[in-house]
Order: sequence, then structure tokens, then C-alpha cells
Amino acid sequence: MRIPRKTPEVRVPRLVGLMAVDARETAEARGVLLAAPDRPDFDLTVVDYVVRQYPPPGAEVPRGAVVTVWFDLGEGEGGGGAGVREPRLPQPPSGGLQRELDPPHDPFALLR
Repeated sequence: MRIPRKTPEVRVPRLVGLMAVDARETAEARGVLLAAPDRPDFDLTVVDYVVRQYPPPGAEVPRGAVVTVWFDLGEGEGGGGAGVREPRLPQPPSGGLQRELDPPHDPFALLR
């Protein structure tokens, strides 16, 4: 197995979707540091998932550079919509579907 030489530039790993503990391990293995502005207790965070990162995955940065990760979605980034489905008001009327048209009349009423 060939061990690559240490280069001054490293590629940023993809951290989005990883738990905090896995993101820290991956970053350390790739030679970058992590910062989380929305988590002051980042070193103690374990099971929260990374939802954003900067610089993006694949970018070349100097070894030891800081990669910023976020665990909460920012304003307007889709923090809802597919979550819990709760009853909305007003609720539809009971009794199932009803026709929008009047019920049909008897076409043979005059013949009877």
C-alpha cells in the first residue's frame, strides 16, 4: 500500500448528512478542522445531523483549514413542509365526497 505524501492542499469531504461525531472523525481524517456557529457545545454534540457546510465538498483548501457546518436549516431553506401532518382547520365536511352538480332528475317523469 502506498502512502500519499502530505500535500499543502486537501479536498473538503462531504459532511452533509453525517452525524456530528462522524463529521468530526471524517474531517480529522482528511486534515481539516470543523466549526459550528449554531452549536456552542459542538464538541459534545453527537447525534445531530449536518445539514449545510462551507466550503462545499471537493473544494481544495489548505491543510488545517476550518470547514463550517450547520445543524439547523436557515431562514427559507426548507425547514418544514414534509414534517408532521397535523389536522388543519377548517376540516372538510363529514359525509364523504358530494357532487358539485345538482342530482340528475328523472328523464321519464312525464311518461309515467
